[in-house]
Amino acid sequence: MNKQRLVGALDGTGHGCVISQDIPELTKGMVLVKVHASLISPGTELSGAKTARQEGKTDPGTPHAFGYQNAGEVLAVHDSVSRFKPGDRVACMGAGFAQHSNFVVVPQNLCCLLPDKVSYEQGAYAHLTVTSMQALRRATPAYGENLLVVGMGLVGQLAARLGQIAGTYVMGWDMSPFRLSVAQQWGINGVTQIGQDDFEAKAKEFTHGEGFDMAIMAFGGDGTSALEQVTKVMQLSPDGHRMGRIALVGGLKTQCAWGAGLGNLDLRCSARSGPGYHDAAWERGDVDYPAVFMRWTTQTHLKLALRYMAEGKINVDALTTHRLPLKDIDIAVTAHIEQPNATLGTVLLYED
Repeated sequence: MNKQRLVGALDGTGHGCVISQDIPELTKGMVLVKVHASLISPGTELSGAKTARQEGKTDPGTPHAFGYQNAGEVLAVHDSVSRFKPGDRVACMGAGFAQHSNFVVVPQNLCCLLPDKVSYEQGAYAHLTVTSMQALRRATPAYGENLLVVGMGLVGQLAARLGQIAGTYVMGWDMSPFRLSVAQQWGINGVTQIGQDDFEAKAKEFTHGEGFDMAIMAFGGDGTSALEQVTKVMQLSPDGHRMGRIALVGGLKTQCAWGAGLGNLDLRCSARSGPGYHDAAWERGDVDYPAVFMRWTTQTHLKLALRYMAEGKINVDALTTHRLPLKDIDIAVTAHIEQPNATLGTVLLYED
């Protein structure tokens, strides 16, 4: 087998390219996968590239590999791995492991078997799905409650759909009519275009005057203004205090008046995909977390996400706007940066 692999990378000017690297060594707890599809996560992966283009950077420097979610076929496993075997179809995740590459070496607990009804392209959505799942779990939904999702990128879209599966009524907020149109097409209950619609009036109508029980803020950058808007549409108690739970996802930054300034709102941070991720010993399978104390780890979230896909409860195909070969990675990067109102899910495909 060739010891070299092709890897999608970003240079200092904010453009995508393909570089050649040695395939990482197959060490304890690791799985070698031939990738068939990977998914670009624009918010996390391309923020630096967008800044480089905006600032007019001209020095390409040394390109750096990127990506953290893909799906493919197991080629080999380390002797310590018994969960997988060559020929297995798997979804993979993990920064520094599941990159945009034709060959990756991934810790076994960051891999999960693909159900027969789930394609490689669909499996590439597993990481963002479990990120959304963890955010929703932090918001503690209950049947019949009203959920507000702010930011209808990939994480927001998936969180909204998972909220519906959990029995809540979901409204999505975004400034982009394109993203809101996608949300409507795949069945989200209600949408509001921030900057155009009267968000307070629409929230009151949607919740029948009750206000939202919970919110998920699913975007990066400064969220101070958005948090102020969200606060205005949460439940209001008779004594004038706002009530409910707000989960903050990803690279969101915000300033607020803590204490009485937030009333009785609970602000809850959501860290990535659930317990286990970034615990190297857990990722390799050296240790496990007892299910009786911690049922929902990153691994159990992965299994549930793929089960939902197999059962048709999550149709991630509705989120894919672009399918391109790895060699066209700069076209994909450019589309996300320059055409954000026409680009959502970009799947990169790999030749046999």
